[in-house]
Amino acid sequence: MPKILSEEQIAAWESDGCIFPIRAVSQSEADANLARFTALEEKIGDEPQKRFKIKAHLPFPWMWDIIRNDTILDAVEDIVGPDILCWGSSFFCKNAHDTRYVSWHQDSTYYGLSERATVTVWYAFNGSDVESGCMRFIPGTHTIGQIDHEELHGEGNLLMKGQTIQDVDEDKAVDVILGAGEFSIHHEAVVHGSGANNAPRPRIGLSIHYIAPHVHQVKLEEAAAATLVRGVDTHGHWREDPEPASDFDPACMAALDATYGAYLTGTGKF
Repeated sequence: MPKILSEEQIAAWESDGCIFPIRAVSQSEADANLARFTALEEKIGDEPQKRFKIKAHLPFPWMWDIIRNDTILDAVEDIVGPDILCWGSSFFCKNAHDTRYVSWHQDSTYYGLSERATVTVWYAFNGSDVESGCMRFIPGTHTIGQIDHEELHGEGNLLMKGQTIQDVDEDKAVDVILGAGEFSIHHEAVVHGSGANNAPRPRIGLSIHYIAPHVHQVKLEEAAAATLVRGVDTHGHWREDPEPASDFDPACMAALDATYGAYLTGTGKF
């Protein structure tokens, strides 16, 4: 299969730990996904990111269409190879004029994986720019190993435990600007975060976590469930996630809650 990522993008991945922007869907499909998200928010009467944690896609067939998007998987395949599992996803959303933020962190902090080899895709439901508090990353930090995090639990921090890397040189930060229906890919160990939303519109995104089958859980074995989205599961380390028959599928809701409960304990922290 021809590679979707250019040589320049692969070089950026290796040196910086992040690639962007890449278009996943057309504008019309991006609009449809945003409408689905808005309908979900209206139905539950609250922010989806408060209810659907770690495996946000699990209870919704339309979300499975996003994690299985061919262009996203083509790009992930260029990095991890032809066999791909999706083990998690999380909403990261800020309302208009929202002071909430995401502190500087590495995704790998609480994942409990055998190696730092998760690829994180950040899919934009709507535009994400500097004004609206887009994701920012510090190039090259994926090459320096696991950095100490403090659990600050700061008010307005969207991270589960307020995990924070101190003394980050923000002058080196790169803004990940995305249009609706576009995505970025970052290494799970690259240092990243985002600031407040100063725009008169919300910023709505979904982070999706992909791995090659040889990567396994070492600290959160009870949470080790995933979905084969391309190729073959060559190692069998992960139980199979249930797939929803319809929105709010009960089995998927139960699996989602169990997984979040395991991560909430913090026992996966390295």
